[in-house]
Amino acid sequence: MNSISVPFEISDPINQKILAVSEDKIQGFQRDPLGEISRQSGVELPVVIERIRAMLEGGTIRRVRQTLLATNLAQGSLVAWEVPQEKLDAAFDYMFQQDPFSGHVVTRSTDAVTPGSNYKLWTTLKVPQGYSLRKHCEFLMQQTGAVHYRLMPAKRLFALGVGHIRRRGMEPGAKAEVPANVTEVSIATLNELEWRILTVLKREFKSEEIVPDIWRARAAEADVPLETFIEVAEDLNRRNIVGRFSTFLEHVKTLKDGDRVTRFNALFHWAVPPGREIEAGREVGRHYIMTHAYWREGGPEFHDVNVMGVAHGMEKPMVLAHKAAIDEHLKNCGIPVSYTNVFWGGRSEIKPSEISPFAYREWCASAGLNPDDMRE
Repeated sequence: MNSISVPFEISDPINQKILAVSEDKIQGFQRDPLGEISRQSGVELPVVIERIRAMLEGGTIRRVRQTLLATNLAQGSLVAWEVPQEKLDAAFDYMFQQDPFSGHVVTRSTDAVTPGSNYKLWTTLKVPQGYSLRKHCEFLMQQTGAVHYRLMPAKRLFALGVGHIRRRGMEPGAKAEVPANVTEVSIATLNELEWRILTVLKREFKSEEIVPDIWRARAAEADVPLETFIEVAEDLNRRNIVGRFSTFLEHVKTLKDGDRVTRFNALFHWAVPPGREIEAGREVGRHYIMTHAYWREGGPEFHDVNVMGVAHGMEKPMVLAHKAAIDEHLKNCGIPVSYTNVFWGGRSEIKPSEISPFAYREWCASAGLNPDDMRE
């Protein structure tokens, strides 16, 4: 049977069971990630493979891949760009199509004119170790006509897990019994073998590669025995370099069946007293609606916000209700918030950021740049 004839809609009950697990529940490196999805979802492995293939071919799932904790592999930052309105679309296209080191590319707006509301283009950026985020941004400014940018690297992570299906219908204020864990940001150093394995480990899977023994072909591509591939991957996992095995939904665009995974994407900002960023971030991150929560410094351009997070929802009032519940929780915890805001997502494209130093040198050559001139 051609897998495209298999149900690929997110409304299908079996697909919902699979997606509730496969979006963000398969943490770390797993020797048998598809088998783990089967175990946790209660759906037999052949059906899991059949449905993931169908959803990938049908456009419901935009990619399947092993994610990395790239903040521990390369210098990274959220970047807000001030771009003249007439150049905004072209700048967006350039960041998405021409810069392999820019990942999420999103236009954002606020409900009222506020500090930072003139920064309408937002990206995530990563450059390999030894290279300069600032110099890379200055090059992108020249290419796009941006007039200013603000780097906001993550100092701590409190939430990172995009499970849209299991968040549907979630009540405002739903949260864990304890504050979120804190993930430190520290750059690891890899040798050539580790980079070689990591490069093939992280590449997204095509439909025909969704098979029970999913890592065997990747080990062959890395030119190492399967057991060596697994041993290195498990070591990278222990070193907090590997993220999760995930099926990423096409959560912004309308699907082929006319459905939408989510309609509203909100970036929340809070300014809390210096010294209380970790406490506040853990309280924000314990709320289940948060797909991301970080300590980032917004600086004067953004009224000195220092805790940020992302939430998604089908209805704008419900997203705001979740925000209000978090605001009330911070108040009840005795954490003062001097300023808060919501930046709503508009046009959006997402791709994995390239982090390989080999790829960076190749990109410099193609852009007519001397790699040494792009170093810190």
